[in-house]
Amino acid sequence: MPISKKIILAPLTLSPGDRVRIAIQEGEEFNGIFEINIDGKLNLPYLEPLMAAGQTIAQLEQQMIHQLIKNGFFRADFIQASVKPLQWRAVRVTVTGAVFQPGRILINDRPVARQAQQQTQQTGDYPTKRYLSAALKGAGGIRPDADIKSIRLIRQGKHQTIDLSGILTGEPVLDIPLIDGDQIVVPSLGYFQTELIRPSQLTPPGFKVFMSNLVFPSPSNAQASIGSGMLSIPYGTRLLRAAVAGNCVGGIQTTNASRSTILISTNPFNGKTQVIKRAIEDLIANADDDILNPYIMPNDGIACYDSGMTSMRDIAGALVNFLTPAVLIKTLLSNGTSN
Repeated sequence: MPISKKIILAPLTLSPGDRVRIAIQEGEEFNGIFEINIDGKLNLPYLEPLMAAGQTIAQLEQQMIHQLIKNGFFRADFIQASVKPLQWRAVRVTVTGAVFQPGRILINDRPVARQAQQQTQQTGDYPTKRYLSAALKGAGGIRPDADIKSIRLIRQGKHQTIDLSGILTGEPVLDIPLIDGDQIVVPSLGYFQTELIRPSQLTPPGFKVFMSNLVFPSPSNAQASIGSGMLSIPYGTRLLRAAVAGNCVGGIQTTNASRSTILISTNPFNGKTQVIKRAIEDLIANADDDILNPYIMPNDGIACYDSGMTSMRDIAGALVNFLTPAVLIKTLLSNGTSN
């Protein structure tokens, strides 16, 4: 199914650290650039602190106008005031549950140069990374067992259930803006959903897996190419395709028919490491079988084993090399010297 292009961004809500520009006609003492405090409140001259965190710009503007009229600074039929966003700060949120990298993450982080530029402009900002979908992506993306119809957002003790399945089905979906301190919980269904194992706005585009394709144990890191044994593959790749990309498949059929590969993976349900061994011929014959040819997940490891024919060929090559006249004479001389 195509990735949804109908993601509707809900109006952003303010968070501690956000900056706004306030302009009031004939109210110069109130005008200026203001930053929301760590407690989520906005302090304006002569007014009680306004609760801004979790409010939209329009809601904060109405709250400010109400306080200005209530305190007798302006008449309702005369006041002209506005609140405009100047800078949407990065926020820290916590993501747990069925994601690949749960924990506390920072979203909407901006380069220093961009932040400096915002200080000189009048108004305006476009923080597309301060939404729920960006937080899930920042946590490594959702796992295949994620219940994306029942994602929970916890804010200041209040719970909200959100359905983001439209991102994967092509239906319109409302993306929720986040503020500092939000908690996101992604429930697990307890089983894999193959329709979630593909690149999307909720899943990783791709990742690297550990790859070993050595015939014999290497005597040194340099000969083993340690540090370069990472294979980049798109999300949704199965074991057979990863084996092909790692040069585990191919060659002369008579000498490679018994080649096999193993997959080292972590079970997301119990956290235990599991090792799966598959013969290359079985993978080729059952390419569409989810059990025999499983999907590769982030941080998996793949190792290739050569066939018995290949191993015997390498051993035979070593024996031939040993029995060459030059090697044989050198060996005899070495033994004679030692005696």
